[in-house]
Amino acid sequence: MLDNPAYAALCGPHARFAQASGRARRYPDDVAPFLALPSLPSAQDWRDAAALVAPGTLVGVRYGDAEIGNGWRAVDKFDLVQMIGEQVTGVDCAEATPLGAADVPEMLELVAQTEPGPFLTRTVELGDYLGIRRDGALVAMAGERFRLDGWTEISAVCTSPDHRGQGLASQLVGALIAGIQRRSERVFLHVLSTNTAAIGLYEELGFRVRQTATLAVVTRTSGGSTPDKQGMQAGRSLHEMEP
Repeated sequence: MLDNPAYAALCGPHARFAQASGRARRYPDDVAPFLALPSLPSAQDWRDAAALVAPGTLVGVRYGDAEIGNGWRAVDKFDLVQMIGEQVTGVDCAEATPLGAADVPEMLELVAQTEPGPFLTRTVELGDYLGIRRDGALVAMAGERFRLDGWTEISAVCTSPDHRGQGLASQLVGALIAGIQRRSERVFLHVLSTNTAAIGLYEELGFRVRQTATLAVVTRTSGGSTPDKQGMQAGRSLHEMEP
């Protein structure tokens, strides 16, 4: 499951979000910009995926051994490190408060400041999200993204520039781990391979590197559409993660 987490999630605990065509799956475009295919997608899988993605739209897809299908083009690729919580211990955080739909405007503002990765208007529905406020303003947050059988991914970890260096991200990650462990689940996450600061932080928290992987940002080429400038920028930040 961890080798292809988006697909495992959309075929499992996140099946309620799945838009499906044949074996291809994707999240709604206001939830998460991920297309999910079997680990060795066939030409038919790519054709089925075309029914889920409008020409010119950018989606992230796991890039494995198979080539990208005809009628698709890779806009960018990112090397990721997948880490699992091997010796993590969850610790509840007194400052952490649950975040929900009413908090989305503030969450989107914080994401715009910090670029931790894709966070859209309905991303908060994927799992538990926690935040820390100072003087009423949301200054740090973290949440859950992919849910697999027995596993939950931590994502959207970010702290406003004015409040970094205070350990807020670590506190929120610890609080999320505590909730995940209470569900008798294990925790994993992804980080850009170039983000050595974040990798080091997660190692200190008890995570270890499980594998490296590549995320491709792809778009359909049929129909003559090309991604706009805003879409290209969104694609580049698909997997930025803040330590």
